[in-house]
Amino acid sequence: MYVVGFYASVLNRLVIKGSVHIPRSGPVLVASNHISAYETVFLPWAVIRHHPFQMLWTPAKEELFVKPFQRLVYSSWGAFPVRRRRDVKASRILNDLLLDQKVMLFPEGTRHKDGRLGKGNRGVGKIIYDTRPAVIPTALIGLNQWKFPEMGQQGTVIFGAPLDFNDLYMLEDCKETHLLIVERVMLAIANLLKEEGAYVGEA
Repeated sequence: MYVVGFYASVLNRLVIKGSVHIPRSGPVLVASNHISAYETVFLPWAVIRHHPFQMLWTPAKEELFVKPFQRLVYSSWGAFPVRRRRDVKASRILNDLLLDQKVMLFPEGTRHKDGRLGKGNRGVGKIIYDTRPAVIPTALIGLNQWKFPEMGQQGTVIFGAPLDFNDLYMLEDCKETHLLIVERVMLAIANLLKEEGAYVGEA
């Protein structure tokens, strides 16, 4: 992971803001926009840089684990394979991890390489409703322009303050409530992008 950090923060210019918002302990869900494949390694670096010796768990598509070397790299920082369609086992793993671990999710479920912000998947709202972690809205900027192994590239990771869902937790456990929760997450991500002048609209 520190090799990843050297490439991101020394050979390139990955700026990390708002790390103070990430709790040191307890269940944490880092919820981010999804604009590049690089996020799956650079976002864990942004967290681990300020919380060393901790894992940032995340589901990743099972194709990434076919080759032994890739499987070793992704598994080393907390990624685990999931099927593209609804994966009940993965949902169970996420719920168990969010009892006391840090987890990274991309609520959109798919990348938007043009930087636009897609709609959040209500399944993420269900996970939040069930597990009640500290939810950290996270905005990624510029990584969709990066090309390996180029150097001097600029990118930004912004961690926002934990979101308050207490009013929504009082509502019935249903699809509508889960949708309201994930919409609040996506709105917070959009606001972080707007504050940086990097919001380019909805997908």
